[in-house]
Amino acid sequence: MKIWQLQARPEAGSSILLASGEAPSAPLGPLDVAVRIHAVSLNYRDLLVARSARATALVPLSDGAGEVIEVGDAVTHLQRGDRVMANFFPHWRDGELSAYDHTTALGGGASDGMLREEVVLPAHAWVKVPRGWSFEEAAALPCAGLTAWQALFEVTTTGPGQTVLLLGTGGVSIFALQLALRAGAHVVITTQSPSKVERLQAFGAGVTVIETASTAGKFAEAVRAATGGRGVDTVVDVAGGATLNETLGALRFGGTAALVGVLSGFQGEIALGQILQKRLAIRGVYVGSVAMFERYVRALEASDERPMIDRVFTASASGSSTEDVAEAYAHLASGQHFGKVVLRLT
Repeated sequence: MKIWQLQARPEAGSSILLASGEAPSAPLGPLDVAVRIHAVSLNYRDLLVARSARATALVPLSDGAGEVIEVGDAVTHLQRGDRVMANFFPHWRDGELSAYDHTTALGGGASDGMLREEVVLPAHAWVKVPRGWSFEEAAALPCAGLTAWQALFEVTTTGPGQTVLLLGTGGVSIFALQLALRAGAHVVITTQSPSKVERLQAFGAGVTVIETASTAGKFAEAVRAATGGRGVDTVVDVAGGATLNETLGALRFGGTAALVGVLSGFQGEIALGQILQKRLAIRGVYVGSVAMFERYVRALEASDERPMIDRVFTASASGSSTEDVAEAYAHLASGQHFGKVVLRLT
């Protein structure tokens, strides 16, 4: 099968290097399922992995969708021809995330990811694609979509009359925008790009857009003003260290911060007084379990919602060039995307 791998760089943080080649198909155990991958998508985590000097000869990307081509003798709930997506944590089936589950995340330090023609995983790691969806749409779901779902409906309960704050227009934030509006919530969303304001406002009633380019991410005061001084019920914080105190300031008394990302880094000062005085909750959200993913898919099938895909690139399994893959990485790194960046494997 054709694979793409990250290569060693002279030093951490230098240019992303990729190589393509061939590898033997993985053996199939009695409880395993082999899938021909048709589309993958990129997340900010993939940039972090690719920029790490430790990411050598690793097949990257956690998100992919494809068609079942073979099933193990003991597999009963999947069959050839089924359209499936791999869960980000292939062994986190339900309940709380464990230390072992954490080490098995696809496309990270220990486990190869989805940027290859075929992937073999245990049957319990695969979730069926929502009915009627394309592979490109399905490939957008496993990390960003499920993260947004957990933030709004697993660790909090979002519904009519609530207000949700979202930061920026990356994959998680746009999924959360769609989910929150469908649940009847009001959405406040920030952007540093004037060109994106009109697109955000096109979502219609229930969306307040706050531009932050001139205030260096200081959005709490503007959010409180937009909510009549009350603050929001929930913040889906994709940035982390540099924005957490602003997130706390934007929350109402008793509100919840769903901390889902580290775009601004892993470290930062925390305003403990706000947490104590306002009785705030901070919930770490790291993608989700297979059971969460299945609940998310059922909700999607009960709606007409589709993912917002910014751009689809194409990588050919018959060629040796890595230029299209590198271009997809570069587009994600530019921060100009509105929604998901997807790669079609042909």
